[in-house]
Amino acid sequence: MSKEDVFIGAIDQGTSSTRFIIYDGSAKPIGSHQVEFTQFYPQAGWVEHDPMEIVESVKVCVTKAMDKATADGFNVDKSLKAIGLTNQRETTLVWSKSTGAPLYNAIVWMDTRTAAICSRLEKELSGGKSHFSESCGLPISSYFSALKFLWLVENVDAVKETIKKKDALFGTIDTWLIWQLTGGLKGGLHVTDVSNASRTMLMNLKTLDWDESTLTELGIPAEILPKIVSNAEVIGNVAAGWPFAGVPIAGCLGDQHAAMLGQACSRGEAKCTYGTGAFILMNTGDEIVKSTHGLLTTVAFKLGKEAKTSYALEGSVPIAGAAVQWLRDNAGLISSSEEIEKLASQVESTQGVCFVPAFSGLFAPWWREDARGVCIGITSFTKKAHIARAVLESIAFQVKDVLDSMQKDTGKVESNEFLLRADGGATVNNLLMQIQADLTGNPVLRPTDIETTARGAAFAAGLAVGVFKQDFIFDSNDKMKNGIVFRPVMTEEARTKKVESWCKAVTRSYDLADLAH
Repeated sequence: MSKEDVFIGAIDQGTSSTRFIIYDGSAKPIGSHQVEFTQFYPQAGWVEHDPMEIVESVKVCVTKAMDKATADGFNVDKSLKAIGLTNQRETTLVWSKSTGAPLYNAIVWMDTRTAAICSRLEKELSGGKSHFSESCGLPISSYFSALKFLWLVENVDAVKETIKKKDALFGTIDTWLIWQLTGGLKGGLHVTDVSNASRTMLMNLKTLDWDESTLTELGIPAEILPKIVSNAEVIGNVAAGWPFAGVPIAGCLGDQHAAMLGQACSRGEAKCTYGTGAFILMNTGDEIVKSTHGLLTTVAFKLGKEAKTSYALEGSVPIAGAAVQWLRDNAGLISSSEEIEKLASQVESTQGVCFVPAFSGLFAPWWREDARGVCIGITSFTKKAHIARAVLESIAFQVKDVLDSMQKDTGKVESNEFLLRADGGATVNNLLMQIQADLTGNPVLRPTDIETTARGAAFAAGLAVGVFKQDFIFDSNDKMKNGIVFRPVMTEEARTKKVESWCKAVTRSYDLADLAH
């Protein structure tokens, strides 16, 4: 059987849409389908998803992608060897083991409703914000799943009661989907993988298991938590009722970890995924690097039960592409996201306008939950093109802030050879990519296939069932060089001045959360 006659499917469940992409044995995509789903905003700072709608979106994507591939002459029904799954991380839900029903909407990773719980814990626990960092590599923050779970316990009676009855299951979106895919009420498997588990605040980075002392301190019962597995192993087979019933689920990674694998990031290499947010990860190999500059220490990937664990430093920016969506949907300055490049290109600079999209606070490296969005430097000369350009610059500045912290923690970024690998939907914007290169002073590589998240999930699944070898995956690094490289053209003096203005604007966003009341 040739490489063109075997197929791997990848479910890519993101913050605003779900995709299913089918790859052949040479990792070439041969069919896909994408569905958007509803974002719920019940209050300022709250973001929710309907877990059942997410399941339905997966069913639609799988069915349509397989139908398309079959219509194009590919025998996917008989030659689909494995399924890989990648998902939005940290988004949290609790459901009933006996009914299968979610007990509340999924609380999304960018939701900030747990700010009060975070403040309370910081005061009560001896280590303050960093109390659990030694074990999990993460600060206490509204970003992570453990805090979202505590909110559910404290505020949703159904969750509290179901836990008391020992009928509750906790999970991030990967856990929820695997449970559904493997049978749900009829024997569904309750599992997560090391990358998603590393974002809950509950997993010990060294043991790759739930940390007992953390569970005790937070009052979280171990029996509601899923089993932790590696990123590339056969987890279980898809149950009847799905278009690909009987096919093994053999790979699972959080979306940013999947993108790292899809970009073939080896030790010392970094990627940035530009989506709703921007997520910058650097592979630190088997070394757990503790950041002293506001970054998170996390798992990169573990490619098999017995494989060595690769770790990473991460900086997360909650609002990147979401700032462009705000410009379109809320401010009405553009009618489509694609328009921003043309509008921003009408001016050569922002003329002093700085936009800080701290809509839900600032994440790495600032970690200011009291920050809110600001647009400053406006004069009577300011046009909407200046604001549009300032929005694009804000994305690139936030990425630069993270890369600067990575340089301080590892000494790897200032090297002339350092190349930032870019992926995600927003990378189609050439102006954004050029601004990014200019503001960092480093080249930016956009690969030919920017859908590296799904590609990473396919790599992991294919690796587990023998369709791909590690040499092939990491040699694909050379193939990535076929992409477009954006090189910096801005002078060092101009860059320094712009960075100073940005840092001043960031401080102006502090201590504004109370204005909403």
